[in-house]
Amino acid sequence: MLTDHAAPEDLIALRAAFDVDDDGESALGWEAVRAFEAEQGIVLPEPYRTFVAEITDGSYAGPPEYGLVGLTELPDDWGDDRPERVLSRPFPLTSAWLWEDDPRPTEETKTLLEQVFNDGSIVLGTDGCGMYWHLVVTGPHRGQVWFISGEGAVPFGASFGSTTGDCGFAGWVGHWAAGKPWFDA
Repeated sequence: MLTDHAAPEDLIALRAAFDVDDDGESALGWEAVRAFEAEQGIVLPEPYRTFVAEITDGSYAGPPEYGLVGLTELPDDWGDDRPERVLSRPFPLTSAWLWEDDPRPTEETKTLLEQVFNDGSIVLGTDGCGMYWHLVVTGPHRGQVWFISGEGAVPFGASFGSTTGDCGFAGWVGHWAAGKPWFDA
């Protein structure tokens, strides 16, 4: 999985999956992407970076269930009472975490839970009912897509054991475009 350079075959597959045929009109453009990155203190991982700059910035068709939200947006069900999101702080997880079964004190898990939802990732969209897909932009799992819900968090990709899909944004989209269930392993 490349995170610093977009593979041409990934961009072709992303264009096909989202059926975008507007000559880049729905994309942000490179100037807007670089301005967002400078403001946030990050560099978006590829191929997502090129996707929002050249292909489209969000889509009603496509993963997740309620569509892909734009780079600077949050899903409608995100809520207004959450802590500030800080993309430049590293995403705190490196393995799946089911916090419902975590034996640590509530205050400790509450702090980590806030970091999971708000640090080091952009929200790609929602499957509804508090189930979100995040793209990690900072930390050891940069470039990985994670499923985060009220019960826990799990990375997407065959190497993590819960799916047969390839890791990263292109793998996540490709898995959806093939009509496969998210957790098919």
